[in-house]
Amino acid sequence: MSIEIDVLNGDASWPTAEPLFKAVWPADVVEKLPWGHVKWANADLRVLIDAPQGGLVCHVGIYFRQGTWDGRKVQIGGIGGVATREDCRRQGYASLALDAAIQTMRHHEAVQFALLFCEPHNFAFYQSRGWHPFTGEVYAQQPEVRVRFEAMAPFVYDFSRKPRQGVIDLCGLPW
Repeated sequence: MSIEIDVLNGDASWPTAEPLFKAVWPADVVEKLPWGHVKWANADLRVLIDAPQGGLVCHVGIYFRQGTWDGRKVQIGGIGGVATREDCRRQGYASLALDAAIQTMRHHEAVQFALLFCEPHNFAFYQSRGWHPFTGEVYAQQPEVRVRFEAMAPFVYDFSRKPRQGVIDLCGLPW
């Protein structure tokens, strides 16, 4: 038996990913979370992992965006919607999916750094995989208004740029 890792078009693969999202983040749970009200961007690509025991077990969304860092245009790669089926956690699936997402962004040579948002209980996971806290401000679009995005903590992954502070504007919805 083997693990299958696919990187697929975001919109086309949403019907495959949606049941995992609903299992990991049921609507009644999401509405109580600090980010439950946020309007999120749709993934450009999705890393999907099917495991030997069957079915989709892990998802990582990949986003490509031209934004700004301290007023200069930058190409940002985004990671969002990292989800692993509860019965398959702590088996390395999220690490595999995250590695596949980073490799995919590396092949997009224009990406200067990657950005994700996470909750405190995930800080150690991302830091152990090369992500760094971004201590500056992040702005994002929400329906009809630009906001300072503070629902979750930002972390960056270095490619050609190494932002740690300053102002990042996503110039669109967060991921």
